[in-house]
Amino acid sequence: MKIKTKLTLGVGLLFVMITLLTVLSSVYINKLSDNTKNILADNYNSIVYCRQMLIALNSDITTVAGQKLFQDNLDKEYQTITEVGERELADKVLQDFKKIKLNPKDNSYLKVIHTDITDIMSLNMQALQRKSNIATKTSDEAIVWIAVTGTFCFLIAFILLVNMPSNIANPIKELTESIKEIAAKNYTKRVHFEEHNEFGDVAQSFNTMAVKLEEYSSSDLERLMMAKKRIETLVDNMSEPVIGIDEQHSILFMNDTALNICNLKKGDVIGKSIVEIAKYNDLIRTLTLDLLNTGEPDKSEKATPIKIYADNKESYFEKEIVPIKIIPTGEKVEKNIGNVILLKNITPYKELDFAKTNFIGTISHELKTPISSIKMSLQLLENNKIGALNSEQQNLVENIKEDTGRLLKITGELLNMTQVESGTIQLNKMKTTVQEIIDYALNTTKPTAEQKEITIEVIIPDNISQIIADKEKTAWVITNLLSNAIRYADENSTIKIKAQEVDNNKVDISVADQGLGILPEYIDKIFNRYFRVPGTKKEGTGLGLSISKEFIEAQGGTIAVNSEYGVGSTFTVSLDKAG
Repeated sequence: MKIKTKLTLGVGLLFVMITLLTVLSSVYINKLSDNTKNILADNYNSIVYCRQMLIALNSDITTVAGQKLFQDNLDKEYQTITEVGERELADKVLQDFKKIKLNPKDNSYLKVIHTDITDIMSLNMQALQRKSNIATKTSDEAIVWIAVTGTFCFLIAFILLVNMPSNIANPIKELTESIKEIAAKNYTKRVHFEEHNEFGDVAQSFNTMAVKLEEYSSSDLERLMMAKKRIETLVDNMSEPVIGIDEQHSILFMNDTALNICNLKKGDVIGKSIVEIAKYNDLIRTLTLDLLNTGEPDKSEKATPIKIYADNKESYFEKEIVPIKIIPTGEKVEKNIGNVILLKNITPYKELDFAKTNFIGTISHELKTPISSIKMSLQLLENNKIGALNSEQQNLVENIKEDTGRLLKITGELLNMTQVESGTIQLNKMKTTVQEIIDYALNTTKPTAEQKEITIEVIIPDNISQIIADKEKTAWVITNLLSNAIRYADENSTIKIKAQEVDNNKVDISVADQGLGILPEYIDKIFNRYFRVPGTKKEGTGLGLSISKEFIEAQGGTIAVNSEYGVGSTFTVSLDKAG
């Protein structure tokens, strides 16, 4: 029970008992007062009036003054009659008094009237005694009840006096002693209050504090300082930039590499708010933009490398923000105490990537010329004007022709890939018709389709809108999709090329085959660079779909695949409709 509730109940009970005692005393006092008033107002006055009448009789009843005194008191007696038989006696006295007034010298009536008055006095004396007994009984009853009630109040007060202070003082005393123990560095001291009240809450908080102090006390300060120095030295000597901030976004540490690329000094940043530094330092603002906006690192997308001019050259870094979360001692909820910003220098890899891209571009460009020469030579060999070829020579020429076409396609894909990787995709977007793009793809792939006796069904509505696209690159994408469909489709099957307007802004071009299809686990990887479905025996570099995706997305369009294993695949290119 809560201390406040205990105090309220105790004080409230005392208040109720005091009120009850007061009400009981008032009732009995009023009752005694009423009994006393009855005695004084009625019986006592009757005796006084009778005494005055006796005085008048003993004086000289025959005189006018004596008779007047007697008559006045007799009238008053009639007004105070309260007892049974008292009125009859008063009437008798009145009759005798009248007889005395008629015959003053007859003394026999004096004795009779004297006796009657004495009887009235005796009757009232008896009433006084009876009412006195009633008052005494009321007084005794009042004493008993007040004594009982007072005793009960005393017991309640005594119980509260004994228990209440101890219930409050003892926990405070124990808590005080425990605090003294803690002050004396005895951090093993604990407070044990089982009650579910304010003291129980205080005890729990106290014990949590004691556990934390014990942890701090048991740790070796020198060892902690050495560990701190060791960590600071390790961070300072890291070749990668590292920045540590607390939960309030104040900078805890920043190694020399980070200071160098940010053009800052340690004395100007340690302990300062990174928000304030970000106001005048563009690099710090870039590094902490997502953290300051949302309070959490942005993990929604793969981070784009950050280009930083450092050491007199352009360098590339990958940013990673690591949240530091702990569960404080004595608590159960995980708490974020800060973040560490790590920058990984990927400049060497970026330079290698650039070198690789340039190498592939150069080699592909250089190979394209001799391959084209070989292709021209093959065309000359096939010309009967130069000379007829026998069957074996014809087969060799066909094989060389296929290999030349394959090499030419690979070099074309590699050149396209270098554009994608170097970010130098040059677009020539203009209004063009879907029919032109599909016709180009059909003319390019027609010989291959005829060899496998594959039927290509084209569905293009007559009133279909024009599109905004790079005609050359879009035609290359559709050709690549159609080539893949022919490659993986069965002989004598059908491939459908369909164009349609899906809404007010887009035109879709889809290529559907009846090949083996793609397993669900490979759908998300099909557009990755160099990816090929495991187990396929078909030739290819794994670049075609990746380059197609880059070309279409560079134009603001999308490319998607819908495939059912064992049934076939449908690739759909969506481009903007011309206004």
